[in-house]
Amino acid sequence: MFPEQYDVIVVGGGHAGAEAAAAAANMGSKTLLVTMNLQTIGQMSCNPAMGGIAKGQIVREIDALGGYSAIITDKSAIQFKMLNKSKGPAMWSPRAQSDRMRFAEEWRLALENTPNCDFYQEMVSGLIVENNRVVGVRTSLGLEIKSKAVVLTNGTFLNGLIHIGEKQFGGGRAGERAATGITEQLRDFGFESGRMKTGTPPRVDGRSLDYSVMIPQPGDDRPEKFSYLDTPVLQLQRDCHMSHTSPKVHELLREGFDRSPMFNGRIKSIGPRYCPSIEDKIDRFADKDSHQIFVEPEGWNTVEVYVNGFSTSLPEDVQFKALKSVKGFEKVKFFRPGYAIEYDYFPPTQLKHTLETKLVQNLYFAGQINGTTGYEEAASQGLMAGINAHLKGNEKESFILQRDEAYIGVLIDDLITKGTEEPYRMFTSRAEYRTLLRQDNADLRLTPKSFDIGLASKERLRKMEEKERKSDAFVNFFRETSVLPEDINPILNRLDSALVKQSDKMFKVFSRPKVRMEHMLELEPVSGFVEDNHLDREVLEQTEIQVKYSGYIAKEKNNADKLQRLENVTIPENFDYTKLKSLSFEAREKLSAIQPVTIAQAARVSGVNPSDISVLLVYLGR
Repeated sequence: MFPEQYDVIVVGGGHAGAEAAAAAANMGSKTLLVTMNLQTIGQMSCNPAMGGIAKGQIVREIDALGGYSAIITDKSAIQFKMLNKSKGPAMWSPRAQSDRMRFAEEWRLALENTPNCDFYQEMVSGLIVENNRVVGVRTSLGLEIKSKAVVLTNGTFLNGLIHIGEKQFGGGRAGERAATGITEQLRDFGFESGRMKTGTPPRVDGRSLDYSVMIPQPGDDRPEKFSYLDTPVLQLQRDCHMSHTSPKVHELLREGFDRSPMFNGRIKSIGPRYCPSIEDKIDRFADKDSHQIFVEPEGWNTVEVYVNGFSTSLPEDVQFKALKSVKGFEKVKFFRPGYAIEYDYFPPTQLKHTLETKLVQNLYFAGQINGTTGYEEAASQGLMAGINAHLKGNEKESFILQRDEAYIGVLIDDLITKGTEEPYRMFTSRAEYRTLLRQDNADLRLTPKSFDIGLASKERLRKMEEKERKSDAFVNFFRETSVLPEDINPILNRLDSALVKQSDKMFKVFSRPKVRMEHMLELEPVSGFVEDNHLDREVLEQTEIQVKYSGYIAKEKNNADKLQRLENVTIPENFDYTKLKSLSFEAREKLSAIQPVTIAQAARVSGVNPSDISVLLVYLGR
């Protein structure tokens, strides 16, 4: 029924599992994706969108590394927006609304067209472990499937419990059963586990809504895309809409608080701080008279609508009564009510930077099992786990991204160094090198690294090198070419910028705050260079950022290089911190538990002070 042994088995077909299977298979591993329902591979369980603040950067990084999420998003998008364009480029974040059904279909088709990737539909109820090394999985039917490595990407399915008011029932997602057996076995192996909560809003019939009283939220006039490859750019977009709650809505919701599992003690786990339920918003921000509601279509050809901002686990009658009082929802018809779900997770401090567990060799965790929330965070972990499972199986050096190399590096380092007690979500503020980690340069940062390990294709590398060559040449053109006052001053005068008195380098003029690429293109030498060298919009954007932010980029690179020296100071494996009496008690306790690999990682552990780091450096002879 199955080959004698797989190289990698991936358990779970969500965003983490799909990326893990694709990465391992594309690198040459014989891979099996086991999921409870092959019809829901890559399903968007919550909102029908990819990207957003910091999340968009992650999707671009996944693409630069050779993952599929960006390609799938571009093929299924119905709207595209570049967020934060009024701020500096470090904050620009792409976001796309997707057609939910097409998104899942494209994922399924992409995986089916991936050589080395097999599928099997059944629940994995346990692992086969020999001498602290995983050697396969056991299914609920009692089948044993052998493999060199296993990647667990169980999402919200591990002992999942769904709450709607005072009703509760087992399930990993609406209409799907929970997964049992794995948590209990992992605890027997010595793993620590916990419970987390997430929620989702009602889905409603768009035909019952009055969009005329809502505020349209259109996509960008000139939409871009996620992938650096030649994926389609949107020619037609669907609008989202915005409405607001009101004091009346809040009052109606409060009437159900006594039956809310959040307030009556049924839900004891912690939910996402930055994506709270509507009842949590009303309770925590009692001074607010209204909250935004975003009305998001689920696709091109469906009338189903996602009510973003109205996540709730209140009784269905309370949800319905309150939503009917929202402007534009007076005649609303429900497809299904919102609900909360509790599930098992495993504190990620039990992992290595490769996402391999410390207790069981060749066992990897990725996605919500590690305490994260969000498709993008899950997909990036799945990609890295799939890569490292393949590399270890082939006795190759592990692939780890540093904090100055990728948001993915920040995400994984935060998880395994600091852990998390609430669902972890990525923000630009979590990255100390965000000027380096922009969405526009993810390919320049990561594609060569991925090509070197055998994942990114030659086509992807060629496109990246062409972009780099053209943008470098254009930057040099600005550095070397002068502009006369009579040519540039009419433009500067129009921009209310100080005029130049003599010939000056274009680079210096272009560096001024108000001067944009569109203004420089008014100069014949610049437009001529663009035309002669066939420069596209992506190259123009990259060049403008390199010119205008060169000083900031150089400064941040310098800071990163200084801190990189501590990343190179390694700590011996299984180091005994208890023998260093000069360390604070808390530092000894935390460092013993986490076992950091480098001094830099040790410095990021919560509770470890600079004086503790000095003690370590002295002991290590540095």
